[in-house]
Amino acid sequence: MKTIRQFLLFIVVSLPFVAIAQQTNSDKPLDGFYERVSPMEREVIPYDHIRESDVFWHRRVWRVIDVNEKMNFPFQYNNSDWLDVKPLIVVLMDGLKSGEITGFNEDNFKTKTDFQEASKRGGAGYDTVPKYDPSTGEVIGDTVVYNDFDNSAVKRYRIKEDWFIDEETSTMQCRIIAIAPLYKDEQLGDIPLFWAAYSDLRKVLVKNDVFNPKNDAIRFSWDDLFEARMFSSYIIKESNVFDRKISEYSSGIDALMESERIKSDVFEKEHNMWSF
Repeated sequence: MKTIRQFLLFIVVSLPFVAIAQQTNSDKPLDGFYERVSPMEREVIPYDHIRESDVFWHRRVWRVIDVNEKMNFPFQYNNSDWLDVKPLIVVLMDGLKSGEITGFNEDNFKTKTDFQEASKRGGAGYDTVPKYDPSTGEVIGDTVVYNDFDNSAVKRYRIKEDWFIDEETSTMQCRIIAIAPLYKDEQLGDIPLFWAAYSDLRKVLVKNDVFNPKNDAIRFSWDDLFEARMFSSYIIKESNVFDRKISEYSSGIDALMESERIKSDVFEKEHNMWSF
């Protein structure tokens, strides 16, 4: 009986706090006219299993996504209108920092890297700068400052992907293998901050929304964007005997034509499947 009284007393005492908590939550206005489904509830849709014996043809290519191209503007969306929408570089760096994503130095996943190393490649770290006299403007010494990683310096992404023909379904398919954000260094050019296996990335990408410039009612994830190939890009390399990039044997208009030639060769394979 004493236990029952104590339990009832606990409920009576707790009710005001529960009511206050509910009132506090309801005090925040709804940012919109309906409640959106949380992206954290999404799950990755697995790929169909591919048997080696069913792969009739296969070609590996590397391509670059330039966020300055109009179709790729969602890659750099960073406004406050939608607080849950982040640019891809923030999604990747947050995942690397939390340990949800494993980073590598190479696209063949040989050696691992971490958030600190990736940030250093992106310009983060301590630096010595001149110290000036506020009155005369003369240099009176130097001081040590810490530079944070600048997300806006990432203007391109490099993708490693495999195109193949599946004999079982008689279809041409593409599987992204790895993605790397490229930091623009003034002297060294594009530097891969880290490589991440796309199979490892998908669980993070699927839970992060992309800004849709066409319709605010339709929200899709970064995983949806890559799977539907809703981005513009150009090929910089295909698998070859000498492991050379296009830029190593062509330049200018010739490099552009070579990139288009590789692209055409891939799609001609699919076209030829249906030629009788």
